[in-house]
Amino acid sequence: MSERQRSGSPDKDPASEAQAAQDSLGNTERAEDATTPEAAPAAGGTEPKPTLGRLFLENLWAANTVTVTVLSLVLAIVVGAILMIISDPDVLSTYSYITARPSDALNSSWTLVSEAYANLFKGAIFDPEAFSGWLDGSNGWQAVLAPISETLTYTAPLVFTGLSVALAFRGGLFNIGAQGQATIGVVLAALAGFLLPLPPGLHLLVALLAGALGGVIWGFIPGILKARTGAHEVINTIMLNYIATYFLTWLIVQNGVQDPNRTDAISRPVDPSAQLPRLLGDNLRVHAGILLAVLATWAVAWLLNRSTLGFELRAVGANPDAARTAGISVTRTYVLIMVFAGLLAGLGGSNMVLGSTASALTPLVVAQIGFDGILVALLGRVKPWGVALAALLFGALQAGGNRMQSYSGISLELVTVLQALIVIFIAAPALVKAIFQLRAARAARLQTSLAKGW
Repeated sequence: MSERQRSGSPDKDPASEAQAAQDSLGNTERAEDATTPEAAPAAGGTEPKPTLGRLFLENLWAANTVTVTVLSLVLAIVVGAILMIISDPDVLSTYSYITARPSDALNSSWTLVSEAYANLFKGAIFDPEAFSGWLDGSNGWQAVLAPISETLTYTAPLVFTGLSVALAFRGGLFNIGAQGQATIGVVLAALAGFLLPLPPGLHLLVALLAGALGGVIWGFIPGILKARTGAHEVINTIMLNYIATYFLTWLIVQNGVQDPNRTDAISRPVDPSAQLPRLLGDNLRVHAGILLAVLATWAVAWLLNRSTLGFELRAVGANPDAARTAGISVTRTYVLIMVFAGLLAGLGGSNMVLGSTASALTPLVVAQIGFDGILVALLGRVKPWGVALAALLFGALQAGGNRMQSYSGISLELVTVLQALIVIFIAAPALVKAIFQLRAARAARLQTSLAKGW
């Protein structure tokens, strides 16, 4: 008997230990396969190998991310169509005699819904009439690109606020304060834009940095409170949203800030030297902010997936206790998460006054880009490029909604309802699975991933 056997030491030979672990893993996998219904052989022999077409159809009708997203869009469109019908008194009146003349109700409903969604498409993506006019010379190419220009104009700030919320989510924090961070960002960007006499180029750079600094300051406050005192970031950021909003309202009417030629609450306009350049000429509103948004998306993706800081951030988000045990400073990480989140939201706010959306401060200059950023982050499953695509969808809905309201008489609030429905259906994969009878196993895995914060 060897000395190791006599002493009863827990140490084992490395080769035998590895072999034992491999055998154990193999036994576990075989046991799982034996208890899995899909792995059970068919009665009377082995199960035939599925064809490529069958595999494609099974995966297509499984509750994966793409299927749930597409079906959520379909459900939102259907529910939106129903809301259009019941909110139009003329169309609704045709249903009072539907048993006598059902064609009236069906035709009027189809006309209303098809025209509304056609105008939504024309205002957001492509207008065939403008293209035909360009071909026959009745209008210029600017009219053809106008829908895309409007969509990208609304998309740019949403990318920044969506990334701000998504980055905090990945670090285990719920950043409700993107609205306040964007507000302080727009304030400092505008002040730098009309108070500092700087040459073009440098003026724009300084204004963008000022907006980013404003977001950093407003993100640092809840970050340090969370790290040092454990104060919940949701409460802190909500309160900071109110402070930022009232600070903006107070600042606009102060001497040196308010436009001397106006009596209402509006600031002096930002100097042209601090404006983001337009990409397609002065007649189209899309500006260089969309290029900055793409660059920011790439930077956040690299930070999360390629950098050491990103690994620490994701580790803290997954399990802060385990990260602390591994030697990661949770306190430092929390502060950095909120600082980076605030920086992104501040840049999003800067786009609202340095771009083509507005050129001066007003009480509503930021609109709802911070709160919409939460929806964008959820729709993009808090992944950088997913957030960018979700922001593009929301920008298209906003741009198309303006035309839908003007040409079809549909309330712009209905577009907000569509956005909310899309997020609700995507955030509830079990509901989509129940409606469309998707495969339960895939839906369960998706629901688990949603519960874990993607």
